[in-house]
Amino acid sequence: MRCLVTGATGYIGGRLVPALLDAGHTVRCLVRAPDRLRDHPWRSRVEVVTGDVTRPESLTDAFTDIDAAYYLVHSLGTGADFEATDRAAAEAFGRAAESAGVRRIVYLGGLAPAGVPAGRLSPHLRSRVEVGRVLRASGVPTAELRAAVIIGSGSASFEMLRHLTERLPVMVTPRWVDTRIQPIAVRDVLRLLVGAAALPPALNRAFDIGGPEVLTYRRMMERYAAVAGLPRRLILAVPVLTPRLSSLWVALVTPVPGSLARPLVESLRYEVVRTEHDLDRLLPEPPGGAVGFDEAVRLALRRIRDADVATRWSSASLPGTPSDPLPTDPDWAGGSLYQDVRELRVDVDPAALWRVVEAIGGDNGWYSFPLGWAVRGWVDRLLGGVGLRRGRRDPARLRVGDSLDFWRVEELDPGRLLRLRAEMRLPGPAWLELTVTPDGAGGSRYRQRALFHPRGLAGHAYWWSVAPFHAVVFGGMARRITEEAARGTGGRTGDGRRAGDAGGTGDAGRAGDAGRAGGAGRAGGGTS
Repeated sequence: MRCLVTGATGYIGGRLVPALLDAGHTVRCLVRAPDRLRDHPWRSRVEVVTGDVTRPESLTDAFTDIDAAYYLVHSLGTGADFEATDRAAAEAFGRAAESAGVRRIVYLGGLAPAGVPAGRLSPHLRSRVEVGRVLRASGVPTAELRAAVIIGSGSASFEMLRHLTERLPVMVTPRWVDTRIQPIAVRDVLRLLVGAAALPPALNRAFDIGGPEVLTYRRMMERYAAVAGLPRRLILAVPVLTPRLSSLWVALVTPVPGSLARPLVESLRYEVVRTEHDLDRLLPEPPGGAVGFDEAVRLALRRIRDADVATRWSSASLPGTPSDPLPTDPDWAGGSLYQDVRELRVDVDPAALWRVVEAIGGDNGWYSFPLGWAVRGWVDRLLGGVGLRRGRRDPARLRVGDSLDFWRVEELDPGRLLRLRAEMRLPGPAWLELTVTPDGAGGSRYRQRALFHPRGLAGHAYWWSVAPFHAVVFGGMARRITEEAARGTGGRTGDGRRAGDAGGTGDAGRAGDAGRAGGAGRAGGGTS
């Protein structure tokens, strides 16, 4: 079949595309920024068109000659009116699909609690349910797959579960830890999404999907600890933590920012368990059955340990982040452009220097003033930003579109250029550009350029307030990167520690993911 996938730069979409290709389908991806897919291993096997579901005029070409269209986008975090944005986008998508003669829409929604009126649902879940209703009313047969917690390496739900369990041996928790939930492994979600494209043409309805077990969140944390080889956790539930307070607590302990933690927490207030199993009769389970919770955790931890995480919750762009082009001229747009430029020569091969550059961020840190980076991360979290704890998808390799702490990879020319775009809260767009070139004498030249385009008086005030620290932060970074390359430590200090270990670089340090994953074992391949 010829399939259109929206959300291909996101967590599920980025895994669904190769799954569809492996099933023999032809895939077209609708994305706002095609360059975000440039470095994906399957890029050469798909067609990419530029478009945005919030701009109906951009959808016509995307739907030409399409059999099945996957709707995997939402507007959470774009503002108080995100429900209206979601509704309008779904209506535009449905109209375009109907006009083009698409035979099937497949939508991944949220499993709603049975018997709870829509007015009592969280805005996030209420919007997901409404989007499904809009798509089913479009005139195109729609299969809406409703899932609760998805367990897989890099999913927001899994990262929340993992960090809460690993970092807190004793937990005072809200009441929702005793709510019954039916989690599902990401590989089963993908299997069902692929199969849904070929459902009988008359079917136009929602289906509940879930794994083979119903667990409380408390039990999920206990089972996670057992699989990861952690001591038994002490979990004490109290009735006083509201969803808002709970989301702030989750944002404090885990890499998941409050803007995403809150809808996740609110979704756990009510029991989310399948009320029907109709899809199981239409799309039979594979030999051995659906993946159980413990196995899903083992597979996810194995992926993390082996640095084989295909996509993460942070793969999708943050709503509302600026999209201005990189300034190339000091008089760009007629406004001010502040720069901090550092250049150093180092007597090493450019490839050795590049290895250190590409390993920047995450557990390796930022090679200078760890306390300063940590404070900046905390400030960003307090302002509602992502902070430093998003880390990296892969400890050594980057690709365009990857999130890197509170930056995103905007441009990557392996061996030569890494350009990062700031996604922290700032009064103006900012970039950090790291360049490696041969110096003609057997060594390398490292060039580092920080750029900031202030918006309004607040932007100018921000730059000059932090300018006194640039010598320590940016100057120290340049020196440390070249020193690491000269030592040949590949991003580690001379005593064997990672460059960021002396003092910590994240908001509050990170759990030893790889070491704790050691008990995960090797339990088969495939997407997890």
